[in-house]
Amino acid sequence: MTANHDGAALVIAIDGPAASGKGTLAKRLALHYGLPHLDTGLLYRAVALTLIDAGADLDDAGAAARAAADLSAERLSDPRLRERAMGEAASRVSSVPEVRAALLSWQRRFADGSEGAVLDGRDIGTVVCPAARVKLFIVAAPEERARRRHRELLGRGEETTLAAILADIRARDARDSSRAAAPLKVAEDAVVLDTTELDADAAFAEAVAIVERLRSR
Repeated sequence: MTANHDGAALVIAIDGPAASGKGTLAKRLALHYGLPHLDTGLLYRAVALTLIDAGADLDDAGAAARAAADLSAERLSDPRLRERAMGEAASRVSSVPEVRAALLSWQRRFADGSEGAVLDGRDIGTVVCPAARVKLFIVAAPEERARRRHRELLGRGEETTLAAILADIRARDARDSSRAAAPLKVAEDAVVLDTTELDADAAFAEAVAIVERLRSR
């Protein structure tokens, strides 16, 4: 299926909290529609990793802003970005307004391609791509999200506990929803998809149905 059989670029904005399933859905939707995909969370993880590698404090707003301004696409391929610690670190640097401003144009350039794009993150539908034709907000119960992340990390050989992951998720939810710069929230025209009781295939089928309905409006 082509991205623009109806003559217009298809931009799919996918938001939601950590481990809600938005990343998996975004990848599958991008493949299904033949669109480029950007996991915007990797940008913030890359900024955090740049600070860590430089021995800088994650709460140093100036250093974080400089790292964001100098970020290159090649940095996004570092396998360390997928480690659990990077998620927590990214949540900290993403609360810095200067970091979000520096990365905003990066994300918009990606979305502005002629064929369209799929982007997932926490402020795609509200800030990055407010005019996107399709907006999804993916949610799931914190306990289920913790179980998913626990399975994922164990599969990578990372030692952790379910209780620790649940605590991290709740802390990130609170921080992401209450930050002054682009807080995590549902766009007024987004469709909320709860994946708590859905496996990956069922969630994907629901998402495709939503996309088809929204893109034909």
